Amino acid sequence: MSTATNSRARTGDEVSADRFRLMADKIEADPALLEIPLANIARWLALGHSSAARLEEWRAKILDAQSSMDGMARLLALLRDQSWEALLWKGFSPFPGILSKAELDQLSWTSRH
Repeated sequence: MSTATNSRARTGDEVSADRFRLMADKIEADPALLEIPLANIARWLALGHSSAARLEEWRAKILDAQSSMDGMARLLALLRDQSWEALLWKGFSPFPGILSKAELDQLSWTSRH
């Protein structure tokens, strides 16, 4: 890599976008991975999570993805999207566990602050 390429540190937003794109790619290749966020949602609700309505909205999106190709396309598009609305959804993500520690380590960043 050239020095010019290395001189600009990647932002947390760029790394986060890469993480969600990788999650989308993995889910697209193996839709059974959607059981992970469904299990997360069920566990968080059982623990009395304060944002039950948002978790239920995610559950509906995931179940829709499991039941139709159009639903899957919508979910994958959301995970790959960087619009303001998509970022709000992804800021409350039930997808921990989709990416391995090694994958997360490759997509890490450090702040200069």
